[in-house]
Amino acid sequence: MLSPKRTKFRKQQRGRMRGVATRGNKIAFGQFALQAQECGWITSRQIEASRRAMTRYVKRGGQIWIRIFPDKPVTMRPAETRMGSGKGNPEFWVAVVKPGRILFEMGGEEITEEIAKEAMRLAQYKLPIKTKFLALAEGEKPTQVGKAPPKSSFLPSDETETAAAQAGTEASSASSVTPLES
Repeated sequence: MLSPKRTKFRKQQRGRMRGVATRGNKIAFGQFALQAQECGWITSRQIEASRRAMTRYVKRGGQIWIRIFPDKPVTMRPAETRMGSGKGNPEFWVAVVKPGRILFEMGGEEITEEIAKEAMRLAQYKLPIKTKFLALAEGEKPTQVGKAPPKSSFLPSDETETAAAQAGTEASSASSVTPLES
């Protein structure tokens, strides 16, 4: 199951889940995705159960990306303890999910839309929130996260090259003239 290797603090407050996801809301790696429709906490056990259901259905073909990570510790008090005496110990880890967040992605040559849809449907049953299946349109590329735009967009066009060349010759002719000392 997923959990952080180390954290700065052992315990966290519960927090709030307001608004929609502004990050992680686009398909970035595969052709098909499962998107959250409501907010909630998804535990590392639920993520693992969903992953297993998907990989079992596609018979380990294609590729699956998990786009969420459980980095929030949830604490619990022991049963039958009196009030007070501090916060409980961390028991499990959750990922805070907002509406619009992509949870899982799937892609590969042997993965068709029907296979992906059925695998994501099986994964949906393991999750505590409503989700929606997404698919990229034919010929549409996923938006690569953290990738720079192609170098061709940085190269100047022909018009700017000629203008820069003319400006360079004017500047060089002006700099070749030395001012007279008086």
